[in-house]
Amino acid sequence: MEPVLALARELIGRRSVTPADDGCQAHLAARLAAAGFRCEDASVNGVTNLWARRGSSAPLVCFAGHTDVVPPGPLEQWHSEPFVPVERDGRLYGRGAADMKSSIAAFVVAIEQFVAERPAHSGSIAVLLTSDEEGPSVDGTVRVVERLAKRGERIDFCIVGEPSSATALGDTLRVGRRGSLSAKLVVRGVQGHVAYPEQVRNPIHLLAPALAELAAAEWDRGNESFPPTSFQVSNIHAGTGVENVVPGTVEVLCNFRFSTESTDAGLRARFEDMLRKYRLDYSVSWTLGGRPFLSGKGRLIEVMRAAVRSHTGRTPELSTAGGTSDGRFIIDICPEVVEFGPVNSTIHKLNENIALEELARLPRIYLDALRALLP
Repeated sequence: MEPVLALARELIGRRSVTPADDGCQAHLAARLAAAGFRCEDASVNGVTNLWARRGSSAPLVCFAGHTDVVPPGPLEQWHSEPFVPVERDGRLYGRGAADMKSSIAAFVVAIEQFVAERPAHSGSIAVLLTSDEEGPSVDGTVRVVERLAKRGERIDFCIVGEPSSATALGDTLRVGRRGSLSAKLVVRGVQGHVAYPEQVRNPIHLLAPALAELAAAEWDRGNESFPPTSFQVSNIHAGTGVENVVPGTVEVLCNFRFSTESTDAGLRARFEDMLRKYRLDYSVSWTLGGRPFLSGKGRLIEVMRAAVRSHTGRTPELSTAGGTSDGRFIIDICPEVVEFGPVNSTIHKLNENIALEELARLPRIYLDALRALLP
């Protein structure tokens, strides 16, 4: 318990609000180098990235994660300083405690113990870290994966330390993620005085029927591994701030979380077909956050389920729910990618925390996975 708690506290104490790293990766690289890893600085455009590898033969087992965290929010609403780790009532508090500095601490400690046990272990171990997961994710893991692919370096098994557990450690193992497609829609009308409706074209009124159809549409029915694709509006903005002016435009931000039953191209086409049906004067810009991915059902899932069951008594449910993760990039060079980490009920929230009992069990689970994958 003491080594993983000490390292988790060290990492939480660094103000690594995305894309800052605040020395987290340098500290971890020093520890990994001491364990025989070759550490490569893969930083790009102000984003700190680390690729560390021990060994040169297959199979290659990689642990991946991010050292950046989201902003803490209103400091006065925290019960303690978010970047000063505090133990209270059996829990460790601080920004990044659950997402995901505790997981990083756990897999680094597990790696150190494994190397001490088996200094001449078979295969290879790698660690991939970025400070751009909570941000736009354009210069982080995706750039490291591109570099590895260019030189023909592939990963056999990857464990991403995202907080996958729902209500208890080990109840969920994420084996994929839905795709994310965002749209910024602008519908144009004619601005004017509310008292002269014959002189205006209210874009809010014009959009409303189309928006209702978009919200009610069945995009697909999902499949065995993915829930149905969902469409959500996150923001609507229009108006000048006064009640007697009809706005000239309305802006809508919306998002698809989509399964492998849909494609981003297909969703874009259906979306715009609906808008054209209502003869709207519109423009739309699209951002593809990531396509859906699904890990192959092979050795890694079996090993992780056995390790989790051994230390928690639970057999984790296989899930693709939740937001996006950097697994969507790693899958390009690794056939088996899973996400496993602590309970996610406090991530991105005030007073983020992890149970000390979870923190103690995490390195044991990761260690058992290494023992099984690199016998």
